[in-house]
Amino acid sequence: MQRISIIGLPILLFFTLTVLANSELVKSTPETVDGATTVDAAAAYQLFEQEAAFIDLRKDPAWNAGRIPGAIHLDFKTAFSQESLMNEVGVEEPVVFYCSGVRCPRSSKACTKALAWGYSDVHYFRGGFPAWKKAGYPIE
Repeated sequence: MQRISIIGLPILLFFTLTVLANSELVKSTPETVDGATTVDAAAAYQLFEQEAAFIDLRKDPAWNAGRIPGAIHLDFKTAFSQESLMNEVGVEEPVVFYCSGVRCPRSSKACTKALAWGYSDVHYFRGGFPAWKKAGYPIE
């Protein structure tokens, strides 16, 4: 077995970190989605108080661990479709999409799809459930 020299260790570490930085695991989602309104936790809470529909796009285990009260669960990969969304929210109604935060692409992708399906009052809650929870807003 060949040993890594002391000089080689920093080089190996540099390349490992570079690969990780460019991987899907650590990439951030878009800051905005064309046609949607990007909201932070405070703006999302205002929409919550105005009874806007909140669509939780996370996987079942995340949903089961906690969610925004009254949110509608449509797992992006298994349950989110034009039909499932239209069964829950009218195209003219305000709708807020959220998932697991800035590293989760589900909410940005859902916003893009909803806009293509004719939804006109789309809100992209990029910080998602982690930002909501960190702000101290109610969860269930």
